[in-house]
Amino acid sequence: MSKVLVIGAGGVGSVVVKKCASVPSVFTEIILASRTVSKCEKIAQETFEKYGRKVETYQLDADNVADTVALINKTKPKLVINVALPYQDLPIMDACLETGVHYMDTANYEPIDEAKFEYSWQWAYQDRFKEKGIMALLGCGFDPGVTGVYTAYAAKHYFDEIHYLDIVDCNGGDHGKAFATNFNPEINIREITQKGKYFEDGLWVEIDAMSVHKKINYPNIGERDSYLLYHEELESLVKNFPTIKRARFWMTFGQEYLTHLRVLQNVGMTSIHPIVYEGKAIVPLKFLKAVLPEPSELGENYSGETSIGCQIKGIKDGKETTYYIYNNCKHQAAYNDVKSQGVSYTTGVPAMVGAMMMLTGEWMKAGVYNVEEFNPDPFLEKVAEHGLPWQEELNKPLAVNT
Repeated sequence: MSKVLVIGAGGVGSVVVKKCASVPSVFTEIILASRTVSKCEKIAQETFEKYGRKVETYQLDADNVADTVALINKTKPKLVINVALPYQDLPIMDACLETGVHYMDTANYEPIDEAKFEYSWQWAYQDRFKEKGIMALLGCGFDPGVTGVYTAYAAKHYFDEIHYLDIVDCNGGDHGKAFATNFNPEINIREITQKGKYFEDGLWVEIDAMSVHKKINYPNIGERDSYLLYHEELESLVKNFPTIKRARFWMTFGQEYLTHLRVLQNVGMTSIHPIVYEGKAIVPLKFLKAVLPEPSELGENYSGETSIGCQIKGIKDGKETTYYIYNNCKHQAAYNDVKSQGVSYTTGVPAMVGAMMMLTGEWMKAGVYNVEEFNPDPFLEKVAEHGLPWQEELNKPLAVNT
């Protein structure tokens, strides 16, 4: 049916390519490009060994719009799946605009010199994408991504008004490393060391990083310390579901992880501001990324599982209603499927399914959109079919005690 260009050859890119290869009726040709072409070639080899599908590989600096335009013009994909760094969202969107190719990503833009992420930069492309007759689908991983679809599904089937939304994200796994991040260390550490934020009564309330936490009980995992963070899907969800009175995002962290992070912060290793070392400017966080374990290599010995979902409270037919919809993903199952750990898997599978929704016409409309603006039903059907089944609980007590 369609040719796709995947940009980014990390853990998520590997999952996206392999899951696309598993659906040849939709993804007839797959191209993979990254700054490090050896990573592309490794993924291509693994994909051929498992699915017998050839993947074209290219070296690409996605910061360079002209280079991306040249690659798009050479390979002529129908859709660009961006699983590179969030700093590269706008250059890749610019290249898609110039070439008239559809775009999707899994995380919103943030400038490289400031730990601040928000959708405003990408939403500003709305008119240009409409005029060009092409679509951009933003934030189609798990969170953001599936969490937005879960919310849309709840609004469609169970609520007249959603009042309280809590997104809860637990990694109950063990990778056996003293300190490692489950996705790009640079992005992960920037995300959790900036100030937290949540939405309440029409306002954004800012808090110090990791200053608010509670124990939340997760299915099959149990109680875990969960910390209130700001996460990008909150911004789009309160916009698209204006009855929401409060929206929060919670994520689990172990004490050993937090201790390592605190020490690294105290000695300056998480800084994004360059320092001069032996006459050369280096960014401490980029150096730290280089010495930490590669997230895509964590899968083989990873045990345990993730649990991510939405706990919602609102009104249906004049009555108070509670609803919990979630997925649990075993790390070992992800590795057995595509040699991935669960965190990359839960991002990569929805990205493939979102691309499928666009290419099959289920979700296709010129302009720039978040996932919750489309019909959630076909997406959830396919995401379950391809490895991430979901569970739901109606009118039971919510662990976040909303």
